[in-house]
Amino acid sequence: MLSGIARLMLTASSMAPIGFTYAWVAFTQNEKVVAVIAASFSVIAVISCVFTISYAKKFLERMNFKAAAVEAADKENIGFMLLYLLPLFTDKINTLNWQLWIPVIGIFSVITATGYSYHFNPLLGLMGWHFYKVESTDGVTFVLITKKHLRTAANKLVVGQLTEYILLDME
Repeated sequence: MLSGIARLMLTASSMAPIGFTYAWVAFTQNEKVVAVIAASFSVIAVISCVFTISYAKKFLERMNFKAAAVEAADKENIGFMLLYLLPLFTDKINTLNWQLWIPVIGIFSVITATGYSYHFNPLLGLMGWHFYKVESTDGVTFVLITKKHLRTAANKLVVGQLTEYILLDME
């Protein structure tokens, strides 16, 4: 289990669109240095997350998992979309109150990482990853990260336990 690292990487990559949005706003206002820094942090976050998932697929212990119920988990996106789009409502990048924005993004990141709510990750979604809430036959609910489209709970899965409540499809 990669618990802490995996949670950090999933949270960072789910927050990466905020950096891309700030980069776009900065770029359109000729703040090239800010744009490059924001975009660079976001790219590094996404690459690190993909690397963590690839590493986990190679080295996590594999176990059989039979789901009792399956539900799409990446539909809970309104809060994330609002946070992603907020930088677009600014008049100028250099007039942003960074003393306000940095703590807000930090608090949102901490809540996301500690509250198991980072399973809306549009950048991983663009790469073909899907997030599902799966309930075990014991009644425990996990988030499953997979490239499969799950339509039924009837199929057995081979998974690795990425964190306490996150499973990674190993096939």
